[in-house]
Amino acid sequence: MMKKTVSFAVLCFTLSLSFARAEENGTVCVVDPSVRHQTVEGWGASLCWWAHMCGRWEEEKVDDLIDWITSPDKLNMNIFRYNIGGGDDPAHLDGHMTAGKGKRAEMEGFRPAPDSSYDWTADAGQRRIMLKIKEKRPDAVFEAFSNSPPYWMTVSGCSGGHYRADTDNLAPENYAAFCDYLIDVCKHYRDRYGIEFKTLEPFNEPTSSYWYYQGSQEGCHFEPASQVELLRVLSEKLRDSGLNTVLSASDETNVEAFVRVLKHYAKAGDVFPLLGQLNTHTYSATRAERQEARRLVDAAGLPCWQSETGPSGGTGSGLENNLNLAQKLFDDMRYLKPSAWLDWQLVEEHGGEWCQIRGNFATQEYEVVKNLYVRMQVTRFVKQGYVMIGTDRDNLLAALSPDGRELVVVLLNRTSGALKSEIDLSRFSRAGKRVKLFRTSAEENCLEVSGAPSVVGKKINYEAPPFSISTFLLSVR
Repeated sequence: MMKKTVSFAVLCFTLSLSFARAEENGTVCVVDPSVRHQTVEGWGASLCWWAHMCGRWEEEKVDDLIDWITSPDKLNMNIFRYNIGGGDDPAHLDGHMTAGKGKRAEMEGFRPAPDSSYDWTADAGQRRIMLKIKEKRPDAVFEAFSNSPPYWMTVSGCSGGHYRADTDNLAPENYAAFCDYLIDVCKHYRDRYGIEFKTLEPFNEPTSSYWYYQGSQEGCHFEPASQVELLRVLSEKLRDSGLNTVLSASDETNVEAFVRVLKHYAKAGDVFPLLGQLNTHTYSATRAERQEARRLVDAAGLPCWQSETGPSGGTGSGLENNLNLAQKLFDDMRYLKPSAWLDWQLVEEHGGEWCQIRGNFATQEYEVVKNLYVRMQVTRFVKQGYVMIGTDRDNLLAALSPDGRELVVVLLNRTSGALKSEIDLSRFSRAGKRVKLFRTSAEENCLEVSGAPSVVGKKINYEAPPFSISTFLLSVR
């Protein structure tokens, strides 16, 4: 018995080596148009916190940033999340948040005290960026979200969080006041600027234990039961507000927490009818968690956004790290199947992993980093309204245009060696021979490659360079 067990283990090990060599030396990748998944609503990012800083820059520089972010031939982003700042105790300014995440994290609130009127001059930087986006992209979709209520509504008197990071910080007697605050801000932007938020998200990573008194940014813990209670209050007030905005929830930090909260919502029984959308972050997620989340989303009958993510401890730096984040995008789109996928920060001061543009907030100097071109390989070509279709490889995404005539295939190679692949198009009735190929690698920045391979016998044979992402465009039927 022992001998047979060892032999079987050796056989399994040998087979696994064979499969690994096949992956290295050449893989058949099947694209199946009969398997249709989500329709892409768009790509985007949070405006918090970079817009708070960059909105103070010179006009020409702001316009250049917006062009990189929104132009169809660049990042082609059309979805943006506006942060309704709570505002911290004035006695804390230039203190704990500045010491933690920098001045950018000190978001301005619109009501500095419970007995004060609204100060609509607050948050000028983020507002300026949002209005510039609206001007450049009239089709832009905006969501309003909150990291924390105003400090004076909280138990701790600090918008950084409770004294205990695992404890709710919104005082129960202020639930209605907080809901009024969020709705008043939404109504102001509709009435004054013509921006009606599609969705309103009252939470940010609410079941996490990241948010603490005098912490590094605004944050507020909400237990699942507290979320349900707040959503009931907010939904009723929102219905009476005259806004077309619907509620989204709950922006958990990872998919495991999202699944747990969705189950609580389902058990409550009345929550899903109060919502217009489900949101989650994917700072961590397994394939099984993504698939379970998708089943719960389908059961709820609501659209779903991946509303924030980042590299979150991925290995490597520079391009290697950027490609690891691209793999997270692939995994999310394949298994979680959100209709929108959003980055956290677009502009950062340090590194090139958490941003697409690296800038100095004080000097207004900035440069595009490799991560922008990696993201562009997907967002520029898989356009709004395209439908994600079936592929049998985790390093391959495919989408069809609304008329079904343009196929976009994106291939990821995160290895240090060349990757030979055969892209099988045999399940299409017709595939044009001519292929356009765009690639980002160590030497290329979303560059159209001359001498792209042709379709021969409904197959594309291609060797991807080390550490690269390649996008193929071709006509199909």
